[in-house]
Amino acid sequence: MKILDRYILTTYLKTFFSVFIILMLIFVLQTIWLYIKELAGKDLDMVVILKFLFYFTPKLIPLVLPLTILLASIMVFGSFAENYEFAAMKSTGISLQRAMTGLSIFIVGLGITTFLFANNVIPWAEFNSHNLRKNIATLKPAMVIAEGQFNDVMDYNIKVEKKSGENGRYLKGVVMHKKSQRNNANNTIIVAKNGELIGEEDSDVLQFILFDGYFYDDTPSKNRAERSRHPMVMSHFEKYIINIDLSQLNSNDLDEKNVSDKYNMLNISDLNFMIDSLGTALNNDHEDFAISLYNRSNLPVLNSGITVTKGIDSSFSGNVLELFPDKKKVQMLDQALNSLKSTKQIVNIKTKYFKERNVEINKHFIALHEKLALGFACIILFFVGAPLGALIRKGGIGLPMIIAILLFLTYHFIGIFAKNSAKDGSLNPILAAWFSTLVMLPLGYYLTKRATADRGLFEFDHIIEPIKKLLKIPNKSEESITTQKPRISLSSEGDLQAKARLTDYSMHAKFSFVFYCIAIVLFVLYFVFQNNKLEEIAAIIIQISAISGVIYTLYFIVSYVNISGLSKRIETFHVSKNPIFIILGFIMYPIRHFLLKNKINKVFSLNSK
Repeated sequence: MKILDRYILTTYLKTFFSVFIILMLIFVLQTIWLYIKELAGKDLDMVVILKFLFYFTPKLIPLVLPLTILLASIMVFGSFAENYEFAAMKSTGISLQRAMTGLSIFIVGLGITTFLFANNVIPWAEFNSHNLRKNIATLKPAMVIAEGQFNDVMDYNIKVEKKSGENGRYLKGVVMHKKSQRNNANNTIIVAKNGELIGEEDSDVLQFILFDGYFYDDTPSKNRAERSRHPMVMSHFEKYIINIDLSQLNSNDLDEKNVSDKYNMLNISDLNFMIDSLGTALNNDHEDFAISLYNRSNLPVLNSGITVTKGIDSSFSGNVLELFPDKKKVQMLDQALNSLKSTKQIVNIKTKYFKERNVEINKHFIALHEKLALGFACIILFFVGAPLGALIRKGGIGLPMIIAILLFLTYHFIGIFAKNSAKDGSLNPILAAWFSTLVMLPLGYYLTKRATADRGLFEFDHIIEPIKKLLKIPNKSEESITTQKPRISLSSEGDLQAKARLTDYSMHAKFSFVFYCIAIVLFVLYFVFQNNKLEEIAAIIIQISAISGVIYTLYFIVSYVNISGLSKRIETFHVSKNPIFIILGFIMYPIRHFLLKNKINKVFSLNSK
């Protein structure tokens, strides 16, 4: 390894690890803040809390690592540019790409390591943290009744407005819903103004003593006649004692692991297996549902029991109901309506079921491709941050931190937006996992090219000039009126002004034509994506189409002002000022553009003779 590569790599690693540790501490503190309710008030020892954080930390890597690479790249290369180290390298013939070569090899290796980490370590951490959280949530419920929310404790859902006293012993505003053994309804409700919670750490019994409350019970009776009367029992009590057996909950082991089928707990091979299994099961469900609908339609036995009235020809083409008596008609219509209603209900239920199954499959697809996309994201964000730092020429924490956070938030929220859209099928799940990375790819290419050419970050001529060359729009600074062969015969007083007007109109008209075409094409594509149930992409396209339409309108107005000014200086050239023709020309601009272009060529050709 050469001295220069060693120096750049050493400088980068120092900044990388410093930023990584700081960001990891910030995200760990955020994790503690998010899950404080699951950790606080449960008499957990420090080992369990540290185990929880240890299991949760690997899941932060997909957030921390890309931001670290982006920020460290901007800081290091910004510092090199600010201290004229890049200028010294260029003076010796070392380009930016050569300076990035050694570090690029390290980043590629880091991307491969990140993929292996995401495929093996993160699923393991997700598996352990999920099971640990599940066990913590059911550990010693006597200490986990939080204020202002319903708490699931065995056969009861309990809510208290306020807790006071030692260990929250005294309760105020108690509401208890008793779970029904026959159905999921909460038919028994107990409401009390005050209460007391008595329970020992080593006891399997949790005792509620409630004061001054009411007991409501509207459990449906087994007797149909009684059930139709909607009976309800209400009683008032001054003191009511409820004992809850916690032996089943308090026997939970914090190291027990019985949940292992969540999509974020699986590696690539397991995800492929699950996707194949879920897809096969879904296809079988579709086939079974199709057979069920076919059988419900009674098509196999539709002609059974039908006796054709005598005198009716076998080629009868009238109303089928005319073959049956009135009583039979009523029965058949009533049966058909009932069958149609029940079939419609079944279809609605199955539609919801199939949608949930598709969401589950899409989640597995997203989880699989996220593992692949994470490694590539690290590489691409390096090629965004490194040239960006060289362009802004600013090191340290200030400006690089702001730019890195803005870029990362853009990258992160695009990814969230795409994944949420893919879960319900609005966007392809494979594309959703790669979407934010693909958005950053052209930005990285553009910035690298700009930094290699040693151009500024916001030089708009770099964008406008290629468009002018593509559209063959002349540059005013390079245009020489004396070298052009005049095709028009003008008075000496307005010669220069008229030619300037003509040049301006040509440029603005071509821009109007381009943005008009962009707006129309994107407007058509909006309906294409909308019909294919890609609403999210359609929304983006229609917004770009609207922006293009606004730009087209501005250029149309400017070009109309230019051509009107030109018509005032040429006697043989006239432009209609009729509002109807102007509106029609605005709507059908390509026709107006080519007609007006031919008219200009014809008039100026005649004047030049």
